[in-house]
Amino acid sequence: MTENILTLNNVTKKFGNQFALKDVSLTVKKGDIYGLIGRNGSGKTTIMKLITDLSKESSGGEIVLLNNRKGSKQYQKSLQRSGAVIESPAAYSKLTAYQNMKIICIQKGIHDFSVIDEVLGFVNLADTGKKKFKNFSLGMKQRLGIAMALVNNPDFLILDEPINGLDPIAIIEFRGILERINQERNTTIIISSHILTELYQVSNRFGFINEGEMIQEISKEEFDNLVTKSIIVDVEDTKKAAMILAENQFTNFEVTNENIIRILDDRMEIKEINKLLVQNDILVNQIQKQENSLEDYFTELVKKAGGK
Repeated sequence: MTENILTLNNVTKKFGNQFALKDVSLTVKKGDIYGLIGRNGSGKTTIMKLITDLSKESSGGEIVLLNNRKGSKQYQKSLQRSGAVIESPAAYSKLTAYQNMKIICIQKGIHDFSVIDEVLGFVNLADTGKKKFKNFSLGMKQRLGIAMALVNNPDFLILDEPINGLDPIAIIEFRGILERINQERNTTIIISSHILTELYQVSNRFGFINEGEMIQEISKEEFDNLVTKSIIVDVEDTKKAAMILAENQFTNFEVTNENIIRILDDRMEIKEINKLLVQNDILVNQIQKQENSLEDYFTELVKKAGGK
């Protein structure tokens, strides 16, 4: 059985009379890159602050990190085996990457400063020299935040919205670093982001949170098996095309507008459907496969949960 690195059981957090989290439960297993998905204000950052003991839960519930329960004397040891970048990297603006890393090493009781060059190289910041943090690009700042979180070689890494605002090239670079952290350093990761296409690229499990409530946890494999695959056909005559499809035992399709037919039965290849329609004198403007995205899936989950 795979070891649980992080478990939240019925965790609640209130600010005044307002629920930020309500009976939230989630499980991150060893080796996971766990994508935490939710809109602004859904509770993602609150969860991460509770895990790192930057905030206290309001009542009941349980948080267990690396086999130690929050509130126990041993929980601090679990935090020492973890790294985190929450909201934005905390660094001194007038210091270089190396100088900022040296301060982090001193704070963590690390006396072998050779780790600094190793980690800066790992996140592609080895050549920043005397350049100060305030002059870094957003992508460089985020990578330094990662380096600072990796300096103690953590077993668990917490990343709050690390790719928001990055340009496409920086996102691709960040994705590669994240995968290397997980695979080469054997680090389990929980990461939140608004860029769900990118979370899909890197995560093997997902947790969907809405208005402070966890509405589903699902593996990437389960998600891929659940999403509806379809073939979208753009034709000149949908009435005639629908009739031809029905005559050829296609029963699971819908006409979505005056030119588009969505075939939910994907047992035939695109080329075969195209051939069938063309042979029956139906002009096909375009035909392509379509799969529901992570964004589509999350939107549907929110609707079913009664969210806005």
